[in-house]
Amino acid sequence: MGRGKIEIKRIENTTNRQVTFCKRRNGLLKKAYELSVLCDAEVALIVFSSRGRLYEYANNSVKATIERYKKACTDTTNTGTVSEANSQYYQQEASKLRQQITNLQNSNRNLMGESLSSMGLRDLKQLESRLEKGISKIRSKKNELLYAEIEYMQKREMELQNDNMYLRNKIAENERAQQQMNMLPAATSNEYEGMPQFDSRNFLQVNLLDPNHHYSQQQQTALQLG
Repeated sequence: MGRGKIEIKRIENTTNRQVTFCKRRNGLLKKAYELSVLCDAEVALIVFSSRGRLYEYANNSVKATIERYKKACTDTTNTGTVSEANSQYYQQEASKLRQQITNLQNSNRNLMGESLSSMGLRDLKQLESRLEKGISKIRSKKNELLYAEIEYMQKREMELQNDNMYLRNKIAENERAQQQMNMLPAATSNEYEGMPQFDSRNFLQVNLLDPNHHYSQQQQTALQLG
């Protein structure tokens, strides 16, 4: 449901009138702020409630805006044009900005050690104090960066050491495995070399010469004939 039209006339109910005043006042102040920000306008708003309370808003200063308004009205009365008053105001603002730029340029030259001849002892002391504070901040920031870089390098060094140790362990394992593979065929051949070769003649001679072995007469005769 949409809002219904409200008749623009004095609200008789005191409570409703106060609630409406608060809502509309806040909306008016919000619109004044938005106008000053969005359009870069100089705005001054003054509101008195029915009870005599003052509410105001100004993006610059209420008094300064009122003075500008009076001056604009006076200039308009005298010259008959508002544009000339605005032009004079902007010229003054431009002159102030140029003066600020000049002061900043002189300050920068002084910080660089230039144009010091026109400065007095007090100004030089103030400049020295500013330089010392600036140098202190620069050193503090530099130390922070150095500590961070050292911490990173130490961490990186630990990672490299761990990687190096891991690679060395892998190489040692591979070398031990290779040595074991090389030793397996050699051990097998040595075992066979240590065993005596089988010879039937030797076998018979050893058995015949063994005094503990007893043969029958027929077996001895057969062996001698053989």
